[in-house]
Amino acid sequence: MGTLMKNRVSRSLAGLSAAVSLSAFADYQLNLQTPVTKVAQDVYDLHTLLLYICGGIFVVVFGVMFYSIFKHRKAAGHKAVNFHESTTVELIWTIIPALILVAMAWPATRVVLEQKDTSGADMTIKVTGYQWKWGYDYLDEGVSFHSRLVTPQVQYENFGGEKPVRNENYLLEVDNPVVVPVGKRVRLLLTANDVIHAWWVPAFSVKQDAIPGFIRDTWFKADKEGVYRGQCVELCGKDHGFMPIVVHVVSDEKYKVWVDEQKKKMAANQDDPNKVWTMPDMMARGQKVYEANCAVCHKSDGKGQGAFPALDGSKMASDKAQKADHIAMVLVGKNAMPSWSKTLSDTELAAVITYERNAWGNKTGDLLQPAEIKAARK
Repeated sequence: MGTLMKNRVSRSLAGLSAAVSLSAFADYQLNLQTPVTKVAQDVYDLHTLLLYICGGIFVVVFGVMFYSIFKHRKAAGHKAVNFHESTTVELIWTIIPALILVAMAWPATRVVLEQKDTSGADMTIKVTGYQWKWGYDYLDEGVSFHSRLVTPQVQYENFGGEKPVRNENYLLEVDNPVVVPVGKRVRLLLTANDVIHAWWVPAFSVKQDAIPGFIRDTWFKADKEGVYRGQCVELCGKDHGFMPIVVHVVSDEKYKVWVDEQKKKMAANQDDPNKVWTMPDMMARGQKVYEANCAVCHKSDGKGQGAFPALDGSKMASDKAQKADHIAMVLVGKNAMPSWSKTLSDTELAAVITYERNAWGNKTGDLLQPAEIKAARK
């Protein structure tokens, strides 16, 4: 029990470390991140305006209160006066706050309406939240990829692995960043595959929930090239703190080169659905799929953790008679286990199931082929 608590505390502290590094505290500043979009600048200015208004109210109200307490204290010879309500006073303390609220609501409403106006987009990206990674589909370019945290699990889970390298972007690096051209209006269509997530990049002043079964949209137009980072800011599960967002804003020329590279990469990685795999090749492929998608819950050694059961020695993964149930579990999901039918290809699913049934202490000898997964989908 003590080890479990230590691991949970380690995960919490790691998530907190990432959140702190996102803020400007690393430079000992106490404000929002430097805005790089017009909306973010408007939010920054609105924040400053409201801070001044609230500060002024604080000074006036507490100034009058402390002045009254000091000047009308009993030690100075004042006596308490009994009086009833004053219509004039009540009108004053009703009308003045109402005018202050209107003065605050007017610019706030303008900024909110600007944030919600997703018309006139130059490009559209569909963003899908998964436990615990992001999927991106460039609807205009035909480019798709997943974006995952690159920090090895053995580092941030503190299971006795190598010590993490804690730089300023610790837990905020991904394998496939989002790339967009500078000065282009980018519309994001957000949804989720399993639970509610939230896509947040503070430098853009963009924060939008990704909800299963719904499409939410937002937008941004970055005016400055650079690398901008964010995180999922919805409590989406035990590893909520480990699905960062990285956006590279580049020139039009670099963006076109990147798109061409991504298309070539997608074509090269396209699996032949009719290929018959050998056990060594399938196990090697399955280990990669497992480490990228399953190890976060079931651990790299298959021992499981918390609500996620061990796969090493489990009846489903080690009993030859349970193969059909194993396939159904991965395709459909159950309880905390999400469905992987839309996330992984037939080849990837065949590979990871083969790996789970033959890794660690599991020795079923089952070699699944993509055709079996395809047939199971029907």
